[in-house]
Amino acid sequence: MLNYLQERSLRHRAAALLVVVVSGALALGQAPPSRAEMEARYKAADALQGQTRGKVTGLSVTPGWVAGGKKFWYAWDQPAGTFHLVDTATGSKSALFDSKKLAMALTKAGGTESLDGLSVAAVTDEGMDFRVQGKGWHLTFAGYSVAEKTLPSRRAPGREPWNQNLWPASRAVVTSPDGNWSATIEGLDVVLTPKGGTKKVVATGTAADYYMRLQWALDSGALVATRCQPGDRKSYTYMQQAPAGGGMPEVHNRIYDRPGDKIDTFTFETVDPATGVAKPTQVPKIDYGDPSIRWSSDKRSFLVDMVARGFGSFSLYRADSRTGAATRIIFDNPKTFFDTTQQFLAYLKDESMVWLSERDGYAHLYHIGADGTVLAQLTKGEWVVRQVVKVDEEHNRVVFTASGVHKGEDPYYTHYFAVGLDGKGMVEITPESGAHDGELSPDGEYLVDTYSTVAQAPRHNLRRVADGKLVAKLGEADDSTLRKSGWRYPEPFVAKGRDGKTDIYGVVFRPKNYDPSKKYPVIEDIYAGPQDSFVPKTYRPYFRNQALAELGFVVVQIDGMGTRNRGKAFHDVCFKNIGDAGLPDRILWIKALAAQDKGVDANRVGIFGTSAGGQNSTGAVLFHPEFYKVAVSSCGCHDNRLDKLWWNEQWMSYPVGPEYSASSNIENAAKLKGNLMLIVGEADNNVPPESTYRLAAALQKAGKDYELVVIPNADHTDGGPYGDHKRKDFFVRHLLGVEPPVWNG
Repeated sequence: MLNYLQERSLRHRAAALLVVVVSGALALGQAPPSRAEMEARYKAADALQGQTRGKVTGLSVTPGWVAGGKKFWYAWDQPAGTFHLVDTATGSKSALFDSKKLAMALTKAGGTESLDGLSVAAVTDEGMDFRVQGKGWHLTFAGYSVAEKTLPSRRAPGREPWNQNLWPASRAVVTSPDGNWSATIEGLDVVLTPKGGTKKVVATGTAADYYMRLQWALDSGALVATRCQPGDRKSYTYMQQAPAGGGMPEVHNRIYDRPGDKIDTFTFETVDPATGVAKPTQVPKIDYGDPSIRWSSDKRSFLVDMVARGFGSFSLYRADSRTGAATRIIFDNPKTFFDTTQQFLAYLKDESMVWLSERDGYAHLYHIGADGTVLAQLTKGEWVVRQVVKVDEEHNRVVFTASGVHKGEDPYYTHYFAVGLDGKGMVEITPESGAHDGELSPDGEYLVDTYSTVAQAPRHNLRRVADGKLVAKLGEADDSTLRKSGWRYPEPFVAKGRDGKTDIYGVVFRPKNYDPSKKYPVIEDIYAGPQDSFVPKTYRPYFRNQALAELGFVVVQIDGMGTRNRGKAFHDVCFKNIGDAGLPDRILWIKALAAQDKGVDANRVGIFGTSAGGQNSTGAVLFHPEFYKVAVSSCGCHDNRLDKLWWNEQWMSYPVGPEYSASSNIENAAKLKGNLMLIVGEADNNVPPESTYRLAAALQKAGKDYELVVIPNADHTDGGPYGDHKRKDFFVRHLLGVEPPVWNG
């Protein structure tokens, strides 16, 4: 608790900052907006999204496949809602059904004559399932007969929150493939029973080293037992003070490993059914992750892949189930971290593998033999494979997406490619400049492709995978009505990063009535999680940052160093250095933008973000207060030791070292200058709410002023609508120097 003198001092400092902001604007010959003008801006911002409705058509083509990929259908909202059927071989389009005939048949079957709101559920060569006004029907194309049909619910299954696996012992009885043996775990014992014989205890575990899973070798010659050595399995607690159902506050606990905790580890044993002797294998202890095994075609050996604790390396072992002997056949040991967020390993029929590795500095694909020999590097160059779409053995190729292939193009734009399993004959399937997103036909021969940029509406094509040939143009989105309304799209901008050489990419949102002769404060929307890149690359009619810009700001998003998809060196900036968040690159980028556009005021900069972005935005005003003056941070991971192990040790490594303290917002709370608002959902089961509360406590201890907004009953959130208006008000008050509208009327 602050004493009176401390509180008065902080109030005076806050008032002084407000005076500086206002006087700074006046010194530039620009008075701050009036109260009435500010209210008008809020109304305009709130109405912005509604102004886009119905003004863009043809945004998507979602194929529904027919006959294994030889045909597909899609809905199209130009000009008045039609359904097309496409032959993939020729690209010819036809109407999926005759609307007049269908309406007549539907009426005859007792349905409504109107086809308004019709949705197609499935199509075959014989007919189609569809819904109209909540009822399911089936149309038989031959004769156009319609019959009522119960269709599966379209409701998407609810997504359960992530919960840590506690690896319970399986009590299932497992029978050997030849039927001569059965095995199970009873209590702490492994029990083996011959067919028609008496069960026998062949191994005994302990609570600290228990048997959790039994699996028979495919040749029935051995039983492989997985043992678990449980860690501390610590929990964290959060509370709902005002549960929706009423009653007393609800307390929740969940098991949640954090960096540095003692965690579950796993070992393997092999049991000879003939002798009942159990012995350990030579497979090293798995000290992190899932102890799954994969059986080889020889029916007696199995494969185990593992990532070392701290994510420093990746290994693949082959073990003999009878002897327990094990050989490491793949080993990836980078100097920093092995990126599991992009991990890919696929097994082929001959037990060779397609594997993604950054061993040459970029994410590329390798064809690896069953013994670990590199048969071929499938992709190579100063660009990155983004995703493996299909390992297609029938066509002897891999279909994948990649970015950065074309010099001079935004290196984050994704394109589709195919390459032979021998590394030869790479084909670019989608050559047009832009970010591509497609769907491969079930037979792997065709790609339905959509490409766009943040300012170019989507275009849709059908392309042949084998050679990239354009089979058919499926349509283009029409945003002409929106453009005629004076709509302002976000604008890409590029500037050099901290090394003076590397291009840093971002986008800029300006108000619709932007006047470059005036000065606009800057707000950065940040998320610097190293698991990906985050600046939008594809088209949307509406970005919520446009509404924030309408209040009188220039809003930016930037991918600084430490994020993914630009190569290993660019990514490695985050290693043991999450607190960096690419902020040095972001500051230079904003300064470069201001140098080019005199309407951008780089002396008044705010920042906001959620989750990792919550950590990043608070870190900005702690570690770079000379540049970032105002921050709003939602559900932040303010100390990487307080958040989930599997995300934080990935980048910050293990054992826990001094780098965790260096990146901690909590331990650096006393560095705060400027203005900070913290938003937290009280029932956050992703990042513990304690992270925000501990930061608040540290700020109070350091005598720092801040605002705390708690969202009752909310999970991991940016604050929702309430948090959004609090965030906008905070920036208006501290960057524009104006009091926001009075919400309580």
